[in-house]
Amino acid sequence: MSSKTIKVGVIGVGSLGQWHARIYSEIPEADLVGVYDADFARATEIAERYHTRPYRTMAELAEHIEAASIVVPAEHHCAIAKEMLEHGIHLLVEKPIATRTADAETMVSLAQSRKLILQVGHVERFNPVLRSLEEIMVNPRFIEAHRLAAYPPPRPGLPPRGTEISVVLDLMIHDLEIILHLVRAPLREIHAVGVPVLSATEDIANVRLTFQNGCVANVTTSRISPEPMRKIRIFQEDAYISLDYQKQEGQLYRKQQGGIVKGTVPVEKGEPLAVELASFVDCVSKHDRPLVDGEQGVRALQLATEICRQIREQKL
Repeated sequence: MSSKTIKVGVIGVGSLGQWHARIYSEIPEADLVGVYDADFARATEIAERYHTRPYRTMAELAEHIEAASIVVPAEHHCAIAKEMLEHGIHLLVEKPIATRTADAETMVSLAQSRKLILQVGHVERFNPVLRSLEEIMVNPRFIEAHRLAAYPPPRPGLPPRGTEISVVLDLMIHDLEIILHLVRAPLREIHAVGVPVLSATEDIANVRLTFQNGCVANVTTSRISPEPMRKIRIFQEDAYISLDYQKQEGQLYRKQQGGIVKGTVPVEKGEPLAVELASFVDCVSKHDRPLVDGEQGVRALQLATEICRQIREQKL
């Protein structure tokens, strides 16, 4: 880590943004200058909790910081990011980077033109189990991912958090970004299905991705499951790796002398969001490329958007 202290702020301190504020307040290399929320009472509550200042406008906050997390509903990401980038602020934008690929591309272009860091909050890339996997995996041939969650609780006057967008954009996009990172080959085919159950957009979805190098990925996501699950299984020619993001543990099965030998994946457990935010602060300090930059966020969004398009075309 660099010894320079970065002045940071958080825009949106709801259910997730509050944890951004808490973690920044704990990072020695970060100075949590303030928070902003459309609900000033909420901003005041979080500011008092983490010994910082609530701001009534984003523009005022921007005058006092170098970097910020944007943790608001995805449909507002582009407008807020543009305002902050125009103020010269480095950004970590929660996933998905935007709800429309054109907006995401605008954000990336503006950040590049101003030579600003634009990181996207695909937090699973900072999960210790994935870092362990990258040391083992060589050439994935088949990938299976399951990401299941309970339906979000109601909010006064608002839809349950995240349900304003498809579960593909809200949850599956984590696995899509990881798979694109692991396979690193062009897509050949996409076969997607999904249905809304409790909300206006898809609550359950499944997609089968076939890549030009022959790798196949099957991804299932639900936000109406009674039991949470965040698992990925990767098969390559000489091994099978099973990882649990939630428990931060994994098993490795290797082919040896005509049989299969079971072992564990060594994982040094940690808080992925804390690792992600510390990495962002470090990238800003050193002006390094983030682990998940805006362009990677755009690619994940493009794939998620195409999956949603296929699902909805089937209903016509």
